[in-house]
Amino acid sequence: MKVLTKVFGTQLSLRLLSRIANTSVTKLTFKMSITTSDYGSWRSPITSKIVSESSVKFQEVHVDSCPENADTVYWGELRFDEGGRIIVCSQKVGEDKNTSWTPKDYNARTRVHEYGGGAIFVNNKVVYFSNYKDQQMYSQSSPDEAPQLITTGEKTWRYADGSFNAKTSKIYCVREDHSVVESKKAKEPVNTVVTIDPVTKQQFILTEGADFYSSPRVSPDGKKIAWVQWNHPNMPWDSTELWTGDLSATGDAVSNPKQIVSGTDISVMQPSWTPNNELLYIGDQTEWWNLYHVNANGDHTNLLPRDKETGGPHWVFAFYGYAVDPKGTGRIELGVLNMNTKEYQKLDTGFTSHTCMNLTADGHVYCVAGSPTKFECVIRINLETKEVKILQESKSLDMDTGYYSIPEEISWKTTNDDVSYGYLYPPKNKDFVAPEGTKPPLLVQVHGGPTSQTSNVLSLKKQYFTSRGFAVLDVNYRGSTGYGKTYRHKLRAKWGVSDIDDCCFGALYLGDIGRVDENKLCIDGGSAGGYTTLACLTFKNVFKAGASHYGIGDLEALAGDTHKFESRYLDNLIAPYTGDGIKIYKERSPINYIEKLDCPIALFQGDEDKIVPPNQAEMMYKAVKEKGIPTMHVLFEGEQHGFRKAENIQTALDGEFYFFSKVFGFKAADNDIKIPIANLK
Repeated sequence: MKVLTKVFGTQLSLRLLSRIANTSVTKLTFKMSITTSDYGSWRSPITSKIVSESSVKFQEVHVDSCPENADTVYWGELRFDEGGRIIVCSQKVGEDKNTSWTPKDYNARTRVHEYGGGAIFVNNKVVYFSNYKDQQMYSQSSPDEAPQLITTGEKTWRYADGSFNAKTSKIYCVREDHSVVESKKAKEPVNTVVTIDPVTKQQFILTEGADFYSSPRVSPDGKKIAWVQWNHPNMPWDSTELWTGDLSATGDAVSNPKQIVSGTDISVMQPSWTPNNELLYIGDQTEWWNLYHVNANGDHTNLLPRDKETGGPHWVFAFYGYAVDPKGTGRIELGVLNMNTKEYQKLDTGFTSHTCMNLTADGHVYCVAGSPTKFECVIRINLETKEVKILQESKSLDMDTGYYSIPEEISWKTTNDDVSYGYLYPPKNKDFVAPEGTKPPLLVQVHGGPTSQTSNVLSLKKQYFTSRGFAVLDVNYRGSTGYGKTYRHKLRAKWGVSDIDDCCFGALYLGDIGRVDENKLCIDGGSAGGYTTLACLTFKNVFKAGASHYGIGDLEALAGDTHKFESRYLDNLIAPYTGDGIKIYKERSPINYIEKLDCPIALFQGDEDKIVPPNQAEMMYKAVKEKGIPTMHVLFEGEQHGFRKAENIQTALDGEFYFFSKVFGFKAADNDIKIPIANLK
């Protein structure tokens, strides 16, 4: 048995790759002369329009669950220039043309857990997807046919993480029922695992009672089902349970439910089955998320014990970190593991990041891949010839690599004798140098989550700043994933403490060693990263300016007014919102300490954000404005948690750089945006 997996490592490849896919590209030509100009004033071909337009973000990758149809791969494309709509696309082996499936009035996106994912699956050349507008599930037999509704039309039911089992001819997925909230019978939606008959549209609940479910997967013989469940206040990276049960002959009922893995601080995820009906899953019984095999006797074996992570935190559905060969013969980095001999072979794809694993019976690997010098791509790897073919790039851009900053992986000492990690992107623009003896401004970037991580995959949003003369430090503060369970747990009860310290100490470290101008330190972040940004600016005197994108200013408001998935997240990150815990929420909320804030802030917010209500940004803006500090507030109509419309992404990016240019007093060479800044003198 072979299993394909990928490991979240921290290795960095600095090799420049010159290969460009044979697709239409935008040609950019500039004078080959070097000009001396102040940091921040460099003219760059990496514009906000290039960052957002003619680009996509890959959501998930799937192959047909019927092995005989393994010659076609399917993926979801979030298209920024179509208002953030997600389109199902496909390509067949032997063809170079991609096919778009999703008609104009449809959007393959689910809102289960609000963050979604797992909106698409494929069986017997039929594409199944959840539609964003009505949250119903549809089937589509060909790109030219209209989608057909296969659920009951109950618009308060949402569906995610589906799969089709050929033995039972049924769909198995997670269902989130919001009708109980609308009828006021419950305070939060009810999550269950259900089966759906795509012909009759009948649905049956297979398991219920837990607060959350994910990854319902039926064995190839149709006799068993596995799933993951967890309860408040745990998040899926805290303590989860792996269960199995026996399916009835019709596939509509479960008997003999059995708990396979559980325990305090044991996080299991992503179960699947081998062709001979044995169970696989990812678990962190050791320090790291590793891949386990459960044999017929119930024995659990760590297939490849390593001090690296296989998979990552379950923020969205269907992002599997491994795939099983349907022929029965597990195909990490990216590599092939023989489950019988334990022989392991790395696969060199020329990329450093691999997600959304798929493996077909004809020996092809499909995944999303990226590197510091290549945009994310959907790729196919032939396991026999090792040939790598790019099927679709997230962006086609013929850009001279002389404008790209190659990240350096660095670490620095922080509080409590700990070490924090991050990627440093030095200023880089082949057309410019700074005056001798000067140092660049530093932008510290804070990832969201906070239980997440940043990677070194090419991001034009970072290159936008570095190509204009900024240094960028992308921080994997304590609590980030990818560094083992102990590091991940260091943020417990310390959100708003350890993350702040790590960002501040990282910036000061770079100033101390002379890499950046310690008088021009700024910070930005979105969502949870926006909270850390606001907290750093409020509670510390390290940064001179900052920008919050849909960031959290009031932790109490977040605790009392957010969606089910994250409603108890703060219990572990801060404290339960009761008794003395309420005092901690107040103490760590920047909105309560405006008097400590003495540096400029820009705030960017969507008016339909259900995760961070827009009134938080408005409250922060008014408070800072009343204090006489330069501040900017931009509210985007129709945007939710994370901006999806190209024009709004451009405004947020240009607006932030414009704000910094006014605060630090340099002239932005190619930024003509004009957004009002209150209190700007």
